[in-house]
Amino acid sequence: MVMLQLRQIVVYPGQRIQLQEVNWSEFEAILDELGDQRASRLAYSDGILEIRMPLPEHEVDNELIGDMVKIILEELDIDNECFGSTTFKRQDMAKGIEPDQCFYIENYAVMIGKRRVDLTIDPPPDLAIEVDVTSKTGLDAYQALGVRELWRFDCGQLRISCLQDGKYQDSATSPHFPNFPIIELVSQFLDRAQIEGRSQTLKAFRHKVRALID
Repeated sequence: MVMLQLRQIVVYPGQRIQLQEVNWSEFEAILDELGDQRASRLAYSDGILEIRMPLPEHEVDNELIGDMVKIILEELDIDNECFGSTTFKRQDMAKGIEPDQCFYIENYAVMIGKRRVDLTIDPPPDLAIEVDVTSKTGLDAYQALGVRELWRFDCGQLRISCLQDGKYQDSATSPHFPNFPIIELVSQFLDRAQIEGRSQTLKAFRHKVRALID
């Protein structure tokens, strides 16, 4: 058997690798070896581990979409806790996932002040965001862990999925923001950011949100 170390494996931006027959101890060891200061994202489900390296533009869209959510929450005066790309995992389910952004909204109060998440006692995030297509491995993990609402942005299009009876169903609206045309707004303002830049785009987005509230 040929044994390789992770540092010998190169994952290029926009690509992913899949490792099979990875047990939980190996998954935990890989997390430790890779550390927290990395660009890659991991998804683990029933012995299958995927390591994804986002494209450079990924972080731009990721931060903009996350900032849009924060603006809506602020303007609606909704308390929340943002946990970014925290690793969420449960050994008893053999699942693990790292969203690009995630928010506690309904369950924000129990997460105040926490710096570590233990899903055996803590709730999963109420809203998770993935930029670039989420694989089946990732979807399986999100479903099993009980993330109620998942946004996936890929190829310029936002897709909203909501957990119903343990399975994701596509939705035209966000249950957290039912009065906002989220899919249209995200696409519109991401396009705008390419012309006007981040700061001006987010200012315009805030004005738009206020107008919709009024």
